[in-house]
Amino acid sequence: MNREPLHDIAPDRTEAFRADGAVHLAGMIDADWIARLRDGVARTVEKPTPLHTVQTTETDGGFFLSDLCMAQQYEEYRDFVLNGPVGQIAATVMGSKRINFFADTLWVKTSGTSKRTRWHQDQAFFWIDGGQVCVIWWPLDPIPKADSLELVRGSHKWGKWFMPELSKQGADLYKVDPGTNPFERMPDIDANRSDYDILSWDVEPGDCVVFHGSTVHGAPGSSTGRRAVSTVWLGDDAVYAERPSQGRPYFAGHDLAPGDSMDSDYFPRVWPRDPAKPLDGAKFRRFTDPGLEIQN
Repeated sequence: MNREPLHDIAPDRTEAFRADGAVHLAGMIDADWIARLRDGVARTVEKPTPLHTVQTTETDGGFFLSDLCMAQQYEEYRDFVLNGPVGQIAATVMGSKRINFFADTLWVKTSGTSKRTRWHQDQAFFWIDGGQVCVIWWPLDPIPKADSLELVRGSHKWGKWFMPELSKQGADLYKVDPGTNPFERMPDIDANRSDYDILSWDVEPGDCVVFHGSTVHGAPGSSTGRRAVSTVWLGDDAVYAERPSQGRPYFAGHDLAPGDSMDSDYFPRVWPRDPAKPLDGAKFRRFTDPGLEIQN
């Protein structure tokens, strides 16, 4: 399994990330990593974490499962984020001297699933401020452009926070006093698609899409079925922040205060690698708040 990206990341790719808020990178991990992650997905579908949500209802077609923080429970994801090439990819694309791991997310849609993943910004869900936050999305099946992840070009530069809406029912994540609400309502992008420059790609297992934490994105249903894993990465300027109420995921026990650097043992530094301090997956222990009310 490759510990470094299989291909160099050209300067025009990092420039595309800065300008557009998203970039597609082809063939970055080998078949062994893909097989290992697929094994992890199979285990998670059989026994999801306590943070999972079955996004489809009885009236929806197909099956749509999302899950969070699998690396805390399953070694396949943990090995990938700690020992794979992903931290190096994040550092290169963001131009960050160091990279820390935040969380991972699973997306599974079976063939014939019509339910969309709602348009949203990932960073609005997290208690994190800073411009060097990125998500790296890994498809584990071939996905045609028509079914693939969609991202609004340049939306990371809008300077706006949109209220996070939970995908199953569309409920607001945060409880906010209307008089002090810092979040705007997400525009109806699907009803006005011609008003937006929407990026999407045909993707293959081994490819990835890297996007800024503030880039607006979503995904259609699936005609063929698809599995994908998202990993969230923190760069030099990422600091702990507060939101109006519990985020998703919401971590406890890290002892960070607002404004503190996220570079801590709790959010392990994966890049640059330190030979004197190897990352031991067996000691990877973090805690989601046991009092967290799981909303759907």
